[in-house]
Amino acid sequence: MSLHVLSAGAAKGLVGDLAERFTAATGEAIDGVFSAVGAIRERFEGGAPCDVVILTAKQLAELEALGRVRAGTVVPIGTVQTAVAVPLGQPLPDIATGEAFAAAIGAASAIYMPDPFRSTAGIHLRNVFEKLGLANAVASRLRVFPNGETAMRALSTDAPAGGIGLTQATEILYTVGLVLVDPLPPDFGLATVYAAGVSGTAASTNAGALVSMLTGVDSASLRRRSGFG
Repeated sequence: MSLHVLSAGAAKGLVGDLAERFTAATGEAIDGVFSAVGAIRERFEGGAPCDVVILTAKQLAELEALGRVRAGTVVPIGTVQTAVAVPLGQPLPDIATGEAFAAAIGAASAIYMPDPFRSTAGIHLRNVFEKLGLANAVASRLRVFPNGETAMRALSTDAPAGGIGLTQATEILYTVGLVLVDPLPPDFGLATVYAAGVSGTAASTNAGALVSMLTGVDSASLRRRSGFG
């Protein structure tokens, strides 16, 4: 028997790291689907099998109010920064200020990022490019993927020299071959609180145990290493 998880991509690494421990404790394997928050919410509201759902805290509060997530089961996992990545061995760009960040984006040969309409980081980045007046200038250099994980995997294996990646820090940290440069500068930063909750249609009696494992004291150090603040 499997416990079904529908999750924002930002939490994929954390869920994966806890999967073996969870199975040892409960006898259930984790069957997870991970993608952009918009895509995950659509699957969840469309009736896909789900015992535990992981989205932004704001979205889970909305779903709890609608009765789609069991009342009182939503617990924050932590805060994730949107950040910059480059392939291992590539010079680290200066992104300490908004001006430096704009220059780094302007100089990048290719910009790898998640869906700018359905993912948390992608939506934010689309708005940042517009605020910087760079939306048209970067359009031909954008390499857009369904979620941050696939974008960062492509950055690590296929990027041209001077390529840069932008997504949630958790997705960068779990991608071999990348270096996390820093979060976006304060003027353009995004800190997103993610949370987990038990689906209103949960079939597994262990759903609450997984939420506790993801958010509890015993996994605090793992969450920090994973990029959750």
